[in-house]
Amino acid sequence: PNPRRLLLASLLLLGLAVAGCQNEGAQKKAPAQYPSGGLDFVAPAGVGGGWDTTIRTVAKTLADTKIVTAPIEVRNAPGSGGAVHLSTLQQKKDNANTITVYSPPILFFNLNGSSPYGFRDTKPLARLIADYAAFVVKANSPYQTIGDMMEALKQDPKAIKVGGTSARGSMDHVQFLIIAQAAGVKDLNKINYRAFQVDGATISAAERMNSALKSGSIDVISTGLSDAMDLIESGEFRAIAQTAERRIGTGKQAEIPTCKESGINATFINWRGLFGAPEMPEYAVTYWREALKKMQDTTDWKACESHGWDMIYLDAPEFKQFLEKTEKEYISVMESIGMLKK
Repeated sequence: PNPRRLLLASLLLLGLAVAGCQNEGAQKKAPAQYPSGGLDFVAPAGVGGGWDTTIRTVAKTLADTKIVTAPIEVRNAPGSGGAVHLSTLQQKKDNANTITVYSPPILFFNLNGSSPYGFRDTKPLARLIADYAAFVVKANSPYQTIGDMMEALKQDPKAIKVGGTSARGSMDHVQFLIIAQAAGVKDLNKINYRAFQVDGATISAAERMNSALKSGSIDVISTGLSDAMDLIESGEFRAIAQTAERRIGTGKQAEIPTCKESGINATFINWRGLFGAPEMPEYAVTYWREALKKMQDTTDWKACESHGWDMIYLDAPEFKQFLEKTEKEYISVMESIGMLKK
């Protein structure tokens, strides 16, 4: 073979390889005006719930503060407590424009077998806020403290009927079990839990649950602290505990004792965070991390504490570590009630 021709052929192949790498690198770079439109903000549940309120508040704050000037569309995609949208999200790999809100259920889906997907099948962007669990009884309930209730469960794990709007093995159920486990209750799988669920109609489910508490069909509601306030302010119900490290908020909310005040060394954070699609391009991940970090310091966002939210921002790397650590804690409880499917 002619050495000159071999050299020219080699140089040609090298040039093609370099050009290919440059094209691939260009594809990973942000478009000149990202984001310019088509931003799709999704609440994987019906209107009016915690996910819906969170994603709409984020969208409004980003727009009002002009941190994001591109149009943002907010929509609801309910189904199976958020699992349906997580499945749909798998068809949007590399999508730069879809942003979704989730909370602890994104960990429970995979652990309890309700979905093959979990947080690893998304791109975590930031943890934003926290709500906490609250345990609500009728105003004339014999249980004055969460400690009283746990003592009854130690004597008989079937003594208390618990209601929640999430499925067995999901958030409202597990948050109660975490406190029960820390209090020394045995046979967690025997605790009587009733799920009040209606996809896309959480309010109706909550109303039926409240009626069940009034009638005595259940003894306690396991719910979110912010959701509990309307019940408490009605005067017909009272909260015997909430699961933050400290007392939260003002007025009646600040009067609710923590579980720790009853000697139960446990907390439960109903965090909410934002996630991108699987394999979201790095330019989009960087953009949203910076945008959400800026949002934390705005007066508009800090005003959101009026929702009863606690601001617990974590950037993407720390958020991912938090998810991994929290998953391990949930695994312990799920194993104890025989609902770990992983």
